[in-house]
Amino acid sequence: MSGFRRVTRRDRERHEDKWLAPAATRSSASRGRRTAEEPDTYRTVFERDRDRILHSKAFRRLKHKTQVFINPEGDHYVTRLTHTLAVTQVGRGIAAALGLNETLTEAICLAHDVGHSPFGHTGEDAISEFLGTEWLHSAHGVRVFEELEPLNLTWEVRDGIRAHSWKIAEPPHTPEGWVCRFADRIAYLAHDAEDALRAGVLEVSDLPQASLATFGDHPQEWIGTMISAVVEESRLQGHVTMQPAALEAMHELRSFLFANVYLRPQSEPERTRATRVVHDLLEHFAQRPAELPEGFDTGDVTDNVVDYVAGMTDRFAIRLHEQLASAL
Repeated sequence: MSGFRRVTRRDRERHEDKWLAPAATRSSASRGRRTAEEPDTYRTVFERDRDRILHSKAFRRLKHKTQVFINPEGDHYVTRLTHTLAVTQVGRGIAAALGLNETLTEAICLAHDVGHSPFGHTGEDAISEFLGTEWLHSAHGVRVFEELEPLNLTWEVRDGIRAHSWKIAEPPHTPEGWVCRFADRIAYLAHDAEDALRAGVLEVSDLPQASLATFGDHPQEWIGTMISAVVEESRLQGHVTMQPAALEAMHELRSFLFANVYLRPQSEPERTRATRVVHDLLEHFAQRPAELPEGFDTGDVTDNVVDYVAGMTDRFAIRLHEQLASAL
């Protein structure tokens, strides 16, 4: 007698039907993929998506992309990859507590930032300036997995990537997508504040008193408190949301970090340099499209240039910029 049993995709789908909350997204009810595929023997559609994302080149590049501090020298600062893993952990915790689809939540959270350019939001702004219109990493994330590294992901995962940012007017269509929205903000507020404390940019006494009173005396305590505020209020309201007092404190904390960390005057030289690197690279390849590597040399030139530069890691962009400057 074997100590194991065979658990197939159908078994997992039946388990979802039995145990997930009524509002949860069932794998068997997915809207499907752009190109139909034969079902996997063992994995649900969202498990396949999760695995494809983890093995993608775009996901691997996140380890060398900026979260807050550009190309930091210390070993313990958050990168875009460690941020993504933190978002995924927070997202799964919320989804599990609410009876939602943990695997769908995981897939969305793992993929939510693959569209980020080098140097984080500074790079995003630089691309927008180059184009003369707003360029969004969320929309580019969908493009990455639809066009540049096509993975044929399910509609639900692509929708979650598209709408994970709070600035997107049309919200996610699944509760799991909403979980990613909250998980993203919870994770970055806590670990960005902790990074700022580590870097000596802030002292604990500088942090908003309302945030400390609501979430705890140190950023290390905040995540659990914020998760509970989402879980308890969502159970009461019947949709993914957060307790009003906690939500207000979270908004205040975000405004504080923007003013005192993300956009602080002392980091302006760093942002200026990053903006110049992105602008110069975009202009260089726009004027010399023949120098674009294979895979970025078909179709619209501007799209090709933006796709290539947006996909760069911080260190690759800096190194290439130095090489091009020395060759002129």
